[in-house]
Amino acid sequence: MIETAPLNDLMWARGYTDPAWVRRYTAAGRELSPSRRVWRGRAPARDLPVRPHDLDALEIAAPDGSTLKLPELFAAAQTDAFVVMHRGSVVHERYLHGAEPHTPHFNASAAKSYLGLMAAMLAHQGLLDRTALASHYVPELAGTAFGEAQVDHLLHMGTQLSYAGRRFDKAIEAQRYFAVVGPQLRPYGYSGPGSIREHLATARATGAPGTEFRYENGNVEALAEVLRRITGVTTSALLGELLWSHLGAEEDAYYILDSEGVEAACGGFSATARDVARLGEMLRRGGAVGERQIVPEAVATTITSGVPDGYPRRVRFPAAPADSPATLSYHDLWWIPNDPYGSFMASGIHGQRLFVSPGLELVIAHFASQVMSPAVQAAPLVPAFLQIGTHLDTRG
Repeated sequence: MIETAPLNDLMWARGYTDPAWVRRYTAAGRELSPSRRVWRGRAPARDLPVRPHDLDALEIAAPDGSTLKLPELFAAAQTDAFVVMHRGSVVHERYLHGAEPHTPHFNASAAKSYLGLMAAMLAHQGLLDRTALASHYVPELAGTAFGEAQVDHLLHMGTQLSYAGRRFDKAIEAQRYFAVVGPQLRPYGYSGPGSIREHLATARATGAPGTEFRYENGNVEALAEVLRRITGVTTSALLGELLWSHLGAEEDAYYILDSEGVEAACGGFSATARDVARLGEMLRRGGAVGERQIVPEAVATTITSGVPDGYPRRVRFPAAPADSPATLSYHDLWWIPNDPYGSFMASGIHGQRLFVSPGLELVIAHFASQVMSPAVQAAPLVPAFLQIGTHLDTRG
């Protein structure tokens, strides 16, 4: 018998089928939910050098054998903002659907990688023990799937769990998470958790941690609570202190908050494409902004290495069909394409990407409002990024 979700769960799996509706949430999060700013700091914005390249005529080969040009890629991806940096200069920049350079945009799950970066920095400083159980830092998580997992398990999506005794279904649980942090997204008669902490408390282990890759938001929210307990500050303040205020960012960023004033760390972050590109450029340069080291070089240069023993070295992208080959790696909440250029990527639903390729001296920030549906083919973003990078690399 084919295993399917119960009929009463269908409301949770409807997804987002209208790009305009998706865009309302990707571009206007702080107008729809409580939010907390991530401060850009007192220093003036750091100029981004501009060295324009016309990429519109570049023929991009898609995995299915077809070709398309950049405007066609933008149409397929419902692109809102696109910034390409090569060798430290902005070579291509585009804004669509009313987006502007100063407009913060939902980063979705790309924000997971930023939290992973902060955790790696704190571990490098000796403030965070990767081998400790999460409950060592957050006693309230004791007995939950997250509390009985090591910090390193959380950083590698290494928990196996179910919520409130339900059979685990990634897509449905993602919708339930949205209902936790967004009361306006709750269906009529909703009686589930009203905060992130309440949601985490319902998770129970269904298998040993550290043996399987299972992409799940709760790992990141549990990790965020660990970091808050270690540092004594909010996720917004920590990101501002460790990263955002040192990038020369043009704009404050922000997180949306749940009913208890806790940041939706796994995906509730918004920032401009230019400032996200600045973050990527800092990592491409080994953690430095100008002559100042922001992220320890040992952290910035090991994002693509160090997947712990016991974890799969190859995993599938969350939206990929179940029969697709597992070709990516996953380390400290970053996706690793395993290409020849040492690339790594922060990735979020609806087409949010920060792509960093040290070997190609390339950084790309892409924001979009793409429909997520089996009936809509995903735009070939990563293949396009690599082809843009190799094209620029040959041109010098």
